[in-house]
Order: sequence, then C-alpha cells, then structure tokens
Amino acid sequence: MDNCSTPLRALIVDDEPLARSNLAVLLARDAGIVLVGQCGSAEDALATIPIIKPNLVFLDVEMPECDGFELLERIGPSLDFAIVFVTAHHQFALRAFEVGALDYLLKPFDDQRFERVLERVKERLRIPGETQRFIIKNGNTLEVVKFLDIDWIEASDYYSTLHTGDRTHMLRRSLADLEQLLAPLGFCRIHRSAIVNLDRVRALEIREDGEYEIVLQCAQRVRMSRRYRKPILEQLEGQPGVRFFSQKDT
Repeated sequence: MDNCSTPLRALIVDDEPLARSNLAVLLARDAGIVLVGQCGSAEDALATIPIIKPNLVFLDVEMPECDGFELLERIGPSLDFAIVFVTAHHQFALRAFEVGALDYLLKPFDDQRFERVLERVKERLRIPGETQRFIIKNGNTLEVVKFLDIDWIEASDYYSTLHTGDRTHMLRRSLADLEQLLAPLGFCRIHRSAIVNLDRVRALEIREDGEYEIVLQCAQRVRMSRRYRKPILEQLEGQPGVRFFSQKDT
C-alpha cells in the first residue's frame, strides 16, 4: 500500500462508548484516515479484524474479560497493523512499547497531543515493513520481532527459527507460509530449509565443489541450493554492498 496516497484504515477498540466517540471525531478531521470500524470488546475485535483488515488500531488496555495485551496474543504470531494504545493508566506504557506499539495515548489527552501522535504514526507507516512484526510468546513474555530485523529463517520441524543478530526465536509457522508473507519485503528462499533477508546479504561465496554459500552481514553462512541460484543472483545483481567471490580468492 502506498501510504502517501491511500488513506489508512483505522479501527477503534475500547469498551467505553464515549472514548470511542471522541476518537472517532478526532480521526474524522484527518483526510488521511478512514475509520473502518469500532469495537466495544476484545471478542468483537477478534471477529472484526480479519474481515476489515485495518492498518492502524487504537487499542484500549483495560477491557472486561480480555485486555489489550491478551487480545494481541490471541490474534496470533503475526500482526500486520500498527498499534496505538489508549489508556488512563501510565504504568502500562513500557509494556505497550515492548509489544511493538507505535505510540501511547494517556487519557485524558487534548487535540494537540492526539494530532502529534497521529503524525508520528503516519510517518512511520510510510516506511515499508516498519510496523510489521511477529509477537512471539516465550514463557510469560511476549517478544516483538520486527520483520525487517530478521537476518534469516530456517525450518525446524513444525516450527521456523528466526535469526536476528545473535538471538533466535521459535515461531510455529511453516517456511512456505513465511516465504509468502515476507517476499514483498525482500526475503527469498535460498534452500528448501532456509530464507534470507536480501538486505542482510554481504557476499556470495563459490565453494571449491562449485556450490554457493550466502554470507550475511552477521558473518553467518547459509548454503544456497542450485534450484534457487538463478532467481537469487538476478535479485542480488546490482545490490549495493554485495560482492561475489570464490574460496580461491580468499
């Protein structure tokens, strides 16, 4: 989506009717926003989000039966919308940013505060992939992994392992599913059990046996199978900072 020309699709999730009404009035003033729905509970939001597919969700933290954080956990491992938490309690701010919220509105807020938040959010959403992320449960913690922070992904039985720098994260999604999801952001399958972020590729090394290895910026080497060689080479051609060499050159 071209966020410079296409209005953002916003959804309000709050159990207080007055709070929803106030947000709706403020959003109506911005031509770059289309309010596509209002939900009075987390259950309503769970049913509505897959249908209307919002780009931006204004999410209350404290709601009966299921709070905003639980809602994100129940949505699943990947979230393809930006989040602005709206709450009367400042103690939730740190946790909100830990789960990938773009901003945090503390009730009561004035029009100027809302407008500043909205401008920051729209600016962030102009960057492709900036707000897309996986929310991964690890014990009692929800870990946030932005798509663009991933170096490479490897298949691990029924899971996939996300590699980000020196950290790994287990995600219960197939490599085929992740390949389809991440391809528009420059991720490519290089082996039946590996996907790499092309922005993280530093070099291609031709081994003595004629096989190729991709060398990532983190120094990790990942073997590339022959069936993927041609499309990968075509996509990497002209990529800044990428070089090709053989083991004899090293």
